[in-house]
Amino acid sequence: MQWKLCIFVEILVGGAELLFDGVKKHQVTLPCQPEPWDIRNLLKWIKQNLLKERPELFLQGESVRPGILVLINEADWELMGELDYKLQDQDNVLFISTLHGG
Repeated sequence: MQWKLCIFVEILVGGAELLFDGVKKHQVTLPCQPEPWDIRNLLKWIKQNLLKERPELFLQGESVRPGILVLINEADWELMGELDYKLQDQDNVLFISTLHGG
């Protein structure tokens, strides 16, 4: 089976959206792949396709940087399996930066 999904990605608070050309809301169609899409693969896709500058301010290793909360359909991703969560069609993935300048 080929896995292709339409999901919603939102980047909010703390200026993190500036890394994405100022765009906060993205409706994306993830391409077909042989295995189901998970958050780990989504972050790689985001780095290649949505991030416009300074990926080190959003990503650390294969995950998000500390200080960035991730909600999947309004639930903390820690309750959903974090990087291993299998994305479903029409999922809403929200990244909230809790870091800010002074």
